[in-house]
Amino acid sequence: MASHKSALKRAKQNEIRRLRNKAVKTRVRSAVKTVRTAGEETAAQDLKAAQSVIDRAVKKGVLHKRAASRKISRLQKSVNKQVAE
Repeated sequence: MASHKSALKRAKQNEIRRLRNKAVKTRVRSAVKTVRTAGEETAAQDLKAAQSVIDRAVKKGVLHKRAASRKISRLQKSVNKQVAE
């Protein structure tokens, strides 16, 4: 365990950030799952909501910009495929 005052503060900050990042990642996973399990009529709305959640995760630095772009692209592709059927 840290013993210097600055190291204690750093450990505390890291824990707070870890929990915040965990919450954001969970929110992203839930949004993606909602889109994947959505029916044809709600898929477009759910995709828009998921895209917003993913973009917010990028803004907060939890996801990389390209990783988010890839996730959104794959979701869009699956929704387009589902609607086409």
